[in-house]
Amino acid sequence: MAEVDMQSVYIVAKDIDRLSGFYIAALNMPVQFRDANKWTQFRLQRSTFALSSAEEAAQGAVGAVPVFQVAGEARAEVEQKILSAGGLLVGQRDMGTHGFVATYKDLEDNLFQVFSKPSIR
Repeated sequence: MAEVDMQSVYIVAKDIDRLSGFYIAALNMPVQFRDANKWTQFRLQRSTFALSSAEEAAQGAVGAVPVFQVAGEARAEVEQKILSAGGLLVGQRDMGTHGFVATYKDLEDNLFQVFSKPSIR
């Protein structure tokens, strides 16, 4: 059987310029590719995350919940950057030895999560 990997995840944005600015400020992700107001793709460590215009998205596309991962010791700093960029914290879940996940809304009310593994002491 063929191995499966994640190439990219995208969400449909109403205002790509505004939302691109949010994700750059909130998560410090570098832009890998930009096609005017149609598509902005960010480079992550092992995959990509993108913002798509309605015209570039799959027909009928609705929401996704991207889950970004950060180091446990960076969690508070990342949360502050998200909130400072205009994001809204909507929930948190401490899963003990499995990690911690916080759920946020971006400027267009799209949900995204930030996951961190527990710190090893």
